[in-house]
Amino acid sequence: MNRHLYYEHIKQVLHRNEYVIGKGMRESEIAATQDFYDIVFPPDLKNLLMSFMPIGENFYEWNDYSPQNVEYIKSMLDRPIHGVLFDVEHNNLWLKAWGGKPNKLNRQIEHVRKYMERVPKLIPIYAHRYISSVPDEAGNPVYSVYQTDIIFYGKDIWDYFEVEFNEKDQQDIEFDKIKQIPFWHELITNIDKM
Repeated sequence: MNRHLYYEHIKQVLHRNEYVIGKGMRESEIAATQDFYDIVFPPDLKNLLMSFMPIGENFYEWNDYSPQNVEYIKSMLDRPIHGVLFDVEHNNLWLKAWGGKPNKLNRQIEHVRKYMERVPKLIPIYAHRYISSVPDEAGNPVYSVYQTDIIFYGKDIWDYFEVEFNEKDQQDIEFDKIKQIPFWHELITNIDKM
């Protein structure tokens, strides 16, 4: 299916679920938003946002710079990292990738915070569903993120919309075809082995 047909399909799915389809963002608005939030939209999310803007509860209005909306988006951008830090502090989480575990909790948190600065950022799409910001790459998986309770919610953004709005069952995701995003993929697939 070509990109235009995907967009039309997503619009139909959103209409069926009573969401509003807003005007897409211009290239200059995308660039300003990325600069403002220090993020990079992956190409498929960028192209979707340029085609149309889903509007309604749980969607993000990237071109709304009201103080309340900016604070909300920033909090959601920080949420995945805060969730990992929360599990370090309260649930004794320590991953092998982080190396030797410092004895003191404050050093553990500082070590993990610095490590997390290097992992691909997650960008919220809808509620606590996120896509990786690996730039210049389409086809990134979408995750459902709650602290380190993270699961795949779509092998890509198109798959995700079908799962989220009950066009496809989450169990029908082609898990063997999911692109591996550094850190996040390992966290999901190895969390029980840490």
